[in-house]
Order: sequence, then C-alpha cells, then structure tokens
Amino acid sequence: MNAVTDPQLHIVVLAAGASRRFGSPKQLAQVDGQPLLQGTVARAVAVGGHAVTVILGANAAGLTGLLRSSPATILINRKWEEGLGSSLRAAVNSLPGSCDGVLIALADQVAVTRQDLQGLVGIWRRQTEAIVAATYGGVVGVPAIFPRWSFPQLADLRGDQGARLVLRQLADRVTRVPMPNAGIDIDTREDLLALQAAREGSAPPTG
Repeated sequence: MNAVTDPQLHIVVLAAGASRRFGSPKQLAQVDGQPLLQGTVARAVAVGGHAVTVILGANAAGLTGLLRSSPATILINRKWEEGLGSSLRAAVNSLPGSCDGVLIALADQVAVTRQDLQGLVGIWRRQTEAIVAATYGGVVGVPAIFPRWSFPQLADLRGDQGARLVLRQLADRVTRVPMPNAGIDIDTREDLLALQAAREGSAPPTG
C-alpha cells in the first residue's frame, strides 16, 4: 500500500446520496464482483492509506457494514438531504489541522482507477498550491485535489452545489488532468447495465 505522505493529503469519498434515480442504494450495486462503494473506497485506500474519509448519509445504517474491514473513517452527514454541498462542508470540517490538501472523489465514479488517483496526487505534489482536477467530456470536475487555501470555498457550498462550482470560480488556479474514466458514473440502472455490457464486450475471449 502506498500511503499518501508529505505533503499531507486526505482523500474524501462522497457517498451520502439517496440514489433516487437508481431506485435503491446504488452503493450496494455489484460492480466487478463487489459492492460499488466497497470498490471505490478500496481504490482510495490504496492511494491514501488511513487518510481516507467516507461521507455517508442516506441509507448509512445499511452501508457502514461494507466498510467494516476498511481503514477508512466513516463520517455520517446528518444533513445529507440538503444536497451535495452539505457533504462537502462536513468533509472539510472533519479534516485534520495538519492537512495540506484534500482529494474529493465520488463513490459512483466506478471506472476511476488507483492509477488515475495516483496521477492526480503525483502532479499535485509538484505544485501543492494549485488545484489539480480531472477533465472529461469537455468539463472540469472531480476527482480533484484542493489545497488548504481553497477549503473556505468548499465550506461555503450550499444545496446541490458541488465542487465543480469551486473549480469554475477558481479556474485560473486549476491544473487540468485528462481522465476519461471520470466521465463514467452510475446514476441509473441503465448506466450500470451499459457499463457491464461495455466491460463484457472488451473482455478477452475465453476457451
């Protein structure tokens, strides 16, 4: 395991949503033979070691067991119904004082690999005062690393405003990193079926 070390970086996985479009807790959906949330957190831990926090909210009671053996810290956002901004506020307020930056990731970006995250971290370590964000499909978004000076902007988010708003506000301070995998997320059952079909289609022939 390659733990994130100096400068001190913390990883936050946002997983507090109610999955209304999916119709059931999508964090439990099977992706590559394991629950979606479990896989995403495992990749974060492979990069961040113990410096990983998972923000749960809706359905938290049924999801915490998935992470029982994970070194990640679980934080319950009791105000999850307010929207994504409340999870980002909870995340920022939970960060240790020694934290120099935070990598924000979404639980449902299931195609983002450990190597994708390590690439962001490697770039940020060389320019720790910059925001380092993924680009995909013509947008700049998460996963993204925010240095300490930008924490107040994250903490000011309200409603369903997410980190992408801060990336737009501070666009001149953002280093953009191409990451096509970040453009794949699971919002609906159709998204999951499309992902499974794509992966089956790219699998090598057997027999």
